[in-house]
Amino acid sequence: MTRPKTISLVVPFYNEGGGVDGFARSISAIAAGLPAYRFEIICIDDGSRDSTLRELLALHQRDPRFTVIELSRNFGKEAAMTAGIDAARGEAVIPIDADLQDPPELIGQMIAQWEQGAEVVLAKRTDRSSDSYLKRQSASLFYRFHNALSGLKIPENVGDFRLMDRVVVDALRQLPERQRFMKGLFAWVGFKTVTLEYSRQAREVGMTKFSGWKLWNFALEGITSFSTVPLRIMTYLGITGTLVTSLYALYIVIRTLLHGVDVPGYASLLVAILFTGSLQLVGMGILGEYVGRIYMESKQRPIYVIRHCHRALASATDSDTTQASTHG
Repeated sequence: MTRPKTISLVVPFYNEGGGVDGFARSISAIAAGLPAYRFEIICIDDGSRDSTLRELLALHQRDPRFTVIELSRNFGKEAAMTAGIDAARGEAVIPIDADLQDPPELIGQMIAQWEQGAEVVLAKRTDRSSDSYLKRQSASLFYRFHNALSGLKIPENVGDFRLMDRVVVDALRQLPERQRFMKGLFAWVGFKTVTLEYSRQAREVGMTKFSGWKLWNFALEGITSFSTVPLRIMTYLGITGTLVTSLYALYIVIRTLLHGVDVPGYASLLVAILFTGSLQLVGMGILGEYVGRIYMESKQRPIYVIRHCHRALASATDSDTTQASTHG
């Protein structure tokens, strides 16, 4: 008798207390409707400060399909997702958020597309009315800006919710970056891709963990991870500024020779100095972003540290109380 294929769900949790049981019920119902597959649900507690870990451990005791990976502190969603993907043992892996905004009901359709030969099945949001106006507009601006600057195109309105074949997961695990922008890494590895559309629902519990400031830094991370165009733009601005300044200097010399020394213009001089100084500071800031990335990558610290892994039939390495990333 053929062994059933395993589907791994990767679910980062951070301060999702009160939503664990609802999430478990939804996923269990989906798994019951797909009896031909074996499900493992890898729940990563990313240093939660509420009851999330306690609820996850209780869930693991009730249902061994739920694996609980406890990180030693809050490393961020990208690192938590990486930890789950590293731990996944299934033939297909599906990252999904615990807030149920990404509908688990889509999992069956994803698996069907995968069985038909797709190696990546994307879930694209067609309706984001549950998000605020500012978040919708900023997301749209980010996608347009990123795809204009980078040779790597990120699909618009596609989040982390997707199905990936084992060959895709193995390719992802070969990427050594410590500063990880997962949407970009997912797109970078490529493979045969199809897209499913869905309407995004409101969160079941809790509030978003991404403030406007975090989203801004996240956008910078994405742009600097996959494009050097900002550096090139500053080079072009510098060349343009040099040419304009040289032409203006030539004009001043010719005007002085023909008409004598004019009264110096304080306002124009101040504007020129302030503009040039601001441009230099912006250029230094952009350069600093890239130097900072080099600095962080050169440390070669692990992406995450596991305090404990609670897994049914755990191997010797899974039972260790402290582990480091396989990338580290």
